[in-house]
Amino acid sequence: MAGRNAPEGGVLVEWDWWTVEFGDAHAGVAGVLVGGGEPGSVYFDVGSGPNVPSTSHWSAYDGRHRRPRAEVLRAACACGWRGAAEYPLDWATVGDRPLYEADVDLTGPLADWNAHLSLVRDRAVPLPEPLVALLVEITEQLTATAADTPLAALRAVGMLERIAARVWQEAAGALAEDGVSAEAVVTGLGTTRSKALVLLLTAQDR
Repeated sequence: MAGRNAPEGGVLVEWDWWTVEFGDAHAGVAGVLVGGGEPGSVYFDVGSGPNVPSTSHWSAYDGRHRRPRAEVLRAACACGWRGAAEYPLDWATVGDRPLYEADVDLTGPLADWNAHLSLVRDRAVPLPEPLVALLVEITEQLTATAADTPLAALRAVGMLERIAARVWQEAAGALAEDGVSAEAVVTGLGTTRSKALVLLLTAQDR
């Protein structure tokens, strides 16, 4: 699981947590509540120009430069899920610092998001144990190869991408032929409805 909660290169990363298992369909973040509701995105004044950068990352809601000031944090997921537990921000401890510089405790939202992922994982179609072991082994081998011989790792990744594309076509086509619903795909893959619909529509067009 990857996690970032501070600006990187001047650009705020929208999601704090991400897993290889579910990708961006269930990326997680510490969501913000202001006045009991979720505030809109905040914009940054970078002078004149047609493009005004914005973000909804929790660390931007610090009350500075007329931006809203976060009152509580809660877990949020890209799929639309929101955690029930709320974690008030201690502004007396934060002081006048920007939120991304403060040592804000995100263990509560992170634990709630992990619990949400556990439910998604429990409903998803189980992978055969030999396949799980093989995926772990391939990951370890590719990681080691990338450190020792990067070109060989890239060649192997290219082969895997072509294998994955072929298997994807066959499996998605079988789902489309069987008339599997988008809801079943959402649950079985642990993905979003929009991604499930794209998968089925693409498979039908092949």
